[in-house]
Amino acid sequence: MDQSLSLQSVPAWFVVLPDSDAAAAPAAKALSFASRSLSHASGRPWIVGRWDQETVVTGAHRDTRVAVIGEHAVTALEAERAAASATGTASATALDRLAGRAGSFHLIASSARRTRIQAGAVAVRRVFHAEATTPGRPVSLASDRADVLAELVGAGFDEPRIALEMLASGVPYPWHGDPLWRGVHAVPGGHRLTLDPDGRARTARWWSPPDPVVPLATGAAHLREALAEAVAVRTRGRDLVTSDLGGLDSTAVCCTAARGGTQVVAYTAAVHDEAGDDVYWAERTVRGLGGVEHHVVPAHEVAMTFDGIDTLGDVLDTPSIITVDRNRRMGIIETAAARGSGLHFTGLGGDELLAGTPARLHTLLLTHPFVALQAIRGYAAKYRWSRRAVARRLLDRRPYGAWLDRLARDLTGPAAPVDEPLLDWAVPPRMPPWATPDAVAAARELILTRRTPAGARGRNRGEHRELVAMDGISQWVRHIGQMAAPLGITVSAPYYDTPVIEAALAVRPQERITPWRYKPLIVEAMRGVVPEAGRTRSTKANATFEEEAGLRRNRKALLALCEDSRLVRLGLADGKVLHEWCRRALSAESESYRLHPTVACEVWLRSRETTPLPAADRKA
Repeated sequence: MDQSLSLQSVPAWFVVLPDSDAAAAPAAKALSFASRSLSHASGRPWIVGRWDQETVVTGAHRDTRVAVIGEHAVTALEAERAAASATGTASATALDRLAGRAGSFHLIASSARRTRIQAGAVAVRRVFHAEATTPGRPVSLASDRADVLAELVGAGFDEPRIALEMLASGVPYPWHGDPLWRGVHAVPGGHRLTLDPDGRARTARWWSPPDPVVPLATGAAHLREALAEAVAVRTRGRDLVTSDLGGLDSTAVCCTAARGGTQVVAYTAAVHDEAGDDVYWAERTVRGLGGVEHHVVPAHEVAMTFDGIDTLGDVLDTPSIITVDRNRRMGIIETAAARGSGLHFTGLGGDELLAGTPARLHTLLLTHPFVALQAIRGYAAKYRWSRRAVARRLLDRRPYGAWLDRLARDLTGPAAPVDEPLLDWAVPPRMPPWATPDAVAAARELILTRRTPAGARGRNRGEHRELVAMDGISQWVRHIGQMAAPLGITVSAPYYDTPVIEAALAVRPQERITPWRYKPLIVEAMRGVVPEAGRTRSTKANATFEEEAGLRRNRKALLALCEDSRLVRLGLADGKVLHEWCRRALSAESESYRLHPTVACEVWLRSRETTPLPAADRKA
């Protein structure tokens, strides 16, 4: 495995260094691979890496420096004013206000020899940190990519953490999205990282979700404004953007962009399932909008799940569940890049934010019992939940720590039934049948002994579940963005902007989340934006056919991954059991999903060994 694969081949990355002479050695190494750099007021390297100059705005005032990197509308004058405000006791508040603006970006500040870096409320933009060993003393560094940081400090794989990554139904909070290198750590969403000159790294919360007290009508107006600003931040100064046009969420984003006056080219992927109606609704929407260039990708041209998994060469900083659908999801983005688009909108983020989770009823039952009971009856009828199972979940008042203890105990137990009420902290993940006893033991010990930060992501089951879902799916956006970066196109998810999240989560849960209406908040918010012919759509296509057909078509590639498996080499997977599973006919609803995390890990581990360096950068 090349120890500088990402440093050499990733088109965009940056490293943040403390204002200390102790950082000289890692700064020199980073500079040897970088194309750009910024300095502290002292002249020492501050931010080093590769980035598009148009995505960066800087401001300075005396010895304070502020930089904003990513999708934003911050001007140089505003950055300068932020630097001037970032002094004294008000410094944190002033910078937090800037960090909470529309867009998706990193905010980095240097003042009084302290360096801080933060991103948004969820994990589209990540912050990682690690200690570098230097001749004087260890020094903490930060980066937007875990792999770049690992290569810079010489970190090796964290095998117990890889074992946890094999869990089906998701890695639990707070480990989801964590790096798989020893000594490399992720900053949770809504937190900031401070690098002190003495080498220490400290994290602190800067964002918390709002209290959900706003009526639906008021919240819809706020959401419409926040989404419009989120889209405008991206379209400003662009002659053309592209957008998914499929479900209700991407339709809202696409129509918001089109109403803003920018030329929008929309793409809809047909599905093989005859019940899939995205194309029907997209065509109705385009007719109502007028002026939008629309392309339908025929079903036979859409990649299947597992297509290409034996030939993927993406350089990702963590394994990604999106790997199994990589070619299917990237098809439209590749077409958009060829069309000349520099930015492509996606509706990812809308489901967990707008549909929410019935787990909110767990708390609502205490404050609005009659409203909660009515909704519970509706969900039970809709999803065929048994009364006994519903009662058991509603009476369960275990804190999150106790839930994790039980999860650790039951890692090899049966998966939760498909009709299990969605009222707990999460669907309890399980280790797959091919996980070795060593893998199970490693995952169990990690859950029981390494809980940082302590406690749940949210104040109750519903808030926790929604924020964790946003963190998880935002990782899809992040990884798709890493896949798309070599094409020169940004993949943008406005639903993950902090003001958009705040506008939605502020709405009363009994009005935002209901079994009686489909995503009522976005339906109300899009009055006058989405044509009436499509605004009240209540269906959602899925890719079950693509999953099962893809499994059959790509069985040979799956079996090839079992040969000389890296997970088997690490002692985490039983090759015979895995091989047998890949040979079977598996149900997309209840079985094949167990393969996804393992395939993602296997492909990622191989990519770290087999992806070639750019021709111009190969060492002699």
